[in-house]
Amino acid sequence: MNGIKDMLLLLVGSSLVSNVVLSQFLGLCPFLGVSKKIKTAAGMGGAVIFVITLASFVAGALYKLILVPLNLTYLQTIVFILVIAALVQFVEMFLKKMIPSLYQALGVYLPLITTNCAVLGVAVSNVQKNYGVLEGVINGIGTAVGFAVAIIILAGIRERMEYNEVPKPFRGMPIVLLTAGLMAIAFWGFSGLL
Repeated sequence: MNGIKDMLLLLVGSSLVSNVVLSQFLGLCPFLGVSKKIKTAAGMGGAVIFVITLASFVAGALYKLILVPLNLTYLQTIVFILVIAALVQFVEMFLKKMIPSLYQALGVYLPLITTNCAVLGVAVSNVQKNYGVLEGVINGIGTAVGFAVAIIILAGIRERMEYNEVPKPFRGMPIVLLTAGLMAIAFWGFSGLL
């Protein structure tokens, strides 16, 4: 039972308390670029959940089963990037074939998941914190869900801001950055949970 409690705390901690976008400031490019509409933000969130979860599993397994026994841990970054790139290619092919409208809406930001530092950051963080494969996957799921929640909330706020009068100096990206900063402060309130 203690193991399940620890896993649940890890899940909540990585999604809300240590939100990858709002407290670690990783993955800001898609966070700011794809958060104009809730539909595209949800699609990006789903793609990131899939990629981070699978990348956490595959990267963790490769690290523990191949790199550590063969004393090749210095290759971890290269291996993690290759794993992430392959997974993003899979997601891109799937979306292009099955959901072309979402594929078109995500545009250039879909291949940018490959270089999304949040995905690589989770894989490296799992190694640095010495997580096992299961713990790494739980951390990956929590981190990805936290990213999805943050991007969807920002998209909802941005959709509502379209109908409001924003002072001229704050129009465009300044109001988005201000909103993201206020969201970060709000998410900081979750730090009292753990």
